[in-house]
Amino acid sequence: MQTLRQDIAYAIRQMRLSPVFTLTAMLTLALGIGATTAIFSLIHTVMLKSLPGVDPARLYRIGDGQDCCVEGSPQDNWGMFSYRFYLSMQQNTPEFEELAAFQAGGTGFSARRGETDHIAKPLGGEYVSGNYFSTFGISAFTGRTLIPSDDQPNSAPVAMLSYRTWQQEYGSDPHIIGSTFILNGHPFTIVGITPPGFFGETLRSDPPAIWIPLNQETVMAGSNSMLHRFNAWVRVIGRLKPGASPAALPDKLTNLLRGWLVNESGFPAEWMDGIKSQLPKQTIKVVPAGAGVGVMKANYSASLNILLAVCSLVLLIACANIANLLLARGASRRTQTSVRLALGGSRQRLIRQSLTESLVLSIMGGLLGLAVAFLGVKIIVALAFRGAHYVPIDATPSLPVLGFAFLLSLLTGALFGTAPAWLATHVNPAEALRGANRSTKDSSSLSQKSLVILQATLSVVLLTGAGLLTRSLEKLQHQDFGYETDHRVTISLSAPYNSYPQPKLDAMYRDLQDRLSHLPGVESAALAQYTPLQDNWGEIVIRQGHGMPNMNDPVGTSWDHVNPGYFETLGQKILRGRSITVDDTASTQKVAVVSEAFVKRFFKPGEEPLGTLFGLDLPKYNAVYQIVGVVRDAKYQDPASNGPVRPIFFAPLTQRVQYDHPLMQAMDDSTHFIEGAILKVHGSMEGLEPQIRRILADVDPNFTLLSVQSLEAQVDSNFDQQRAVAQMTGLLGILALVLAAVGLYGVAAYTVERRTSEIGVRMALGANRLNIVRLILRGVFLQILIGLAIGIPASIGCAKLISAQLYQVKGWDPIVLGGSILALSLCAFLASIIPAQRAASINPVKALRAE
Repeated sequence: MQTLRQDIAYAIRQMRLSPVFTLTAMLTLALGIGATTAIFSLIHTVMLKSLPGVDPARLYRIGDGQDCCVEGSPQDNWGMFSYRFYLSMQQNTPEFEELAAFQAGGTGFSARRGETDHIAKPLGGEYVSGNYFSTFGISAFTGRTLIPSDDQPNSAPVAMLSYRTWQQEYGSDPHIIGSTFILNGHPFTIVGITPPGFFGETLRSDPPAIWIPLNQETVMAGSNSMLHRFNAWVRVIGRLKPGASPAALPDKLTNLLRGWLVNESGFPAEWMDGIKSQLPKQTIKVVPAGAGVGVMKANYSASLNILLAVCSLVLLIACANIANLLLARGASRRTQTSVRLALGGSRQRLIRQSLTESLVLSIMGGLLGLAVAFLGVKIIVALAFRGAHYVPIDATPSLPVLGFAFLLSLLTGALFGTAPAWLATHVNPAEALRGANRSTKDSSSLSQKSLVILQATLSVVLLTGAGLLTRSLEKLQHQDFGYETDHRVTISLSAPYNSYPQPKLDAMYRDLQDRLSHLPGVESAALAQYTPLQDNWGEIVIRQGHGMPNMNDPVGTSWDHVNPGYFETLGQKILRGRSITVDDTASTQKVAVVSEAFVKRFFKPGEEPLGTLFGLDLPKYNAVYQIVGVVRDAKYQDPASNGPVRPIFFAPLTQRVQYDHPLMQAMDDSTHFIEGAILKVHGSMEGLEPQIRRILADVDPNFTLLSVQSLEAQVDSNFDQQRAVAQMTGLLGILALVLAAVGLYGVAAYTVERRTSEIGVRMALGANRLNIVRLILRGVFLQILIGLAIGIPASIGCAKLISAQLYQVKGWDPIVLGGSILALSLCAFLASIIPAQRAASINPVKALRAE
């Protein structure tokens, strides 16, 4: 321990004597370790961190599929279920202590606190089973949690608020427990506040602010309730009994599901042949859920892995720089080391002292890297969730993150400090003291050149990857969306789900559209059940004269209800026929405008779609809608998808279909409540939101404005993840280039210093300044060429690994590769030209006299 203290004190003293070296090394390490630690912190939070509560290791999710299936058709790999099947699972899985259900995706409520709020506020919420909180082992911060008796058909309506909402929206008012909230026009009593660290079972941006028992969904939705339909809309997590094994559960639950689909699901008889043919593909997996539902894990794991790989490469470049610095310093101390060896010092003692110095340096760089990591997490979250009001990801380093940073610092110091220490001590003292460092072929020089080649190789790989991701983002942002994004404003709102009769709804919508159209700066306004990039339901399409289609074929399509002027306001071009007009009323023929993809899927080439009749789901309804127009294909779902556009048809908001099947009727009734509006504007949007909020309150006080933003910004927000990855990769690529340039400069400068006598001899024998500059540049660019020879094939190979993250960009992109080569070559020239000029300025007489 005494020797260790002496070595640490010596290391600190040497660092104080070389402040430029120390600062450069610490900053280099801080950037490399800090970036890697920031990504590890996100990976820990998104993929590894357990839910708060009791014994999360016994929590298991039933199903792991992420696809949404509210229409209830087979899902193959199931992850969402109907409430009725959830009850069946409860009865048939004694292996679980408790089995909790919760709404997938959540919902938005318009909320007013008793009579104190005159204008409704938007609150994101979630329907959950009564045992939801007890399943996770969550206790209330104040008040009580929801309990099973709250989740009964005739129970009093109660709800729980999140701690954050209680604190930020209601000032931590202690009297909120027991107070009444008006949610979508219905009174609910607040019975408790969740603990501060609980944001729900799913890590996501803008987590739920309020939790409501599942059985209250029938109160809120009325005849549109999905509680007792076959619709799949809830996810399920259970707490396994002590000693119970989950191994046999997937087969058991899969068999239960297949039997339920045939015998108890309530699907129309016409669907049964198709469902039975798909039964072998219907499976349920049981996966650990200690970290909750991994929606963010599924959505962001690929991006985080890319960033982790990029940061690891940057860390390698940083470590190569540190190794170069240590090699250079070891070479400069060669005489000192030789004296120590000549006086009897052991190589082991000198290596340990040098290694201690590098470890102290790396640990200090790691501590500085924690600050970089803290800032890095904030930057990445801000880039990836630009439109979110809140993301429950804590940038404060946790114990696992601190441990990771400390371990990474130790490994960096040990791995990249050992070789320079070993090389520095393996010299012949007699030769070193005679000045034998004139050799240009010593092991230190070769090691430095090898490290420079490594830096050049990794820099090309990083720059190429960053270039490909940036090109992909550019193509995403400038693709043809099928509608105009400039001078368009989207309004997202929560409509009052009261049982308004059709005439009242029509009058309300006309009033709202008229008021919005007459706002200053607004040219036109249109209402819709869904605006672009909102969720769309999918249904089975059946043409007149055709029977039930094969369920194994793609037969589904999205649909939307819109009012007159929608396509004109949005800028989506009608290609054939006509648009929806004011003449399409409740008493006229039910009409639809279909997309190009709809025509391609359901009509043969050359077949005329205009005037054709079709319907949904059942053959007896195959003549409901008449096609009156064909609209241009547009991106209504994920605009980042490389796949084909999904078919869609548009029907008038004013036209309701009368079905004799109760589920079909309930489905149609639920689709006439708007969730958005489109405005075509000119000029600034400033002051528009307060005016829209007042109009909504005047038309119906239960209308809640969720957001107002330009359509361009709404579309752009879908690329936040790609933008974050591209920008962070670009920044790290630039950092790698700078680090490589610093390494090149250091090697070139050290080469000039070591070859001073040789350069003096060359100049004395007639070499001019240009010859000397060429000599130094040739040595540097030889290393760069070797790095490029390795780096270009490696870049192409790495591009294939990230091909799933690229949009209409190939791994072999000559522009990106050429730009990477040019950038590295330019940095290499700038880094080496200064040492080269210094070499050319050497006075040969002084150089030979010094030797």
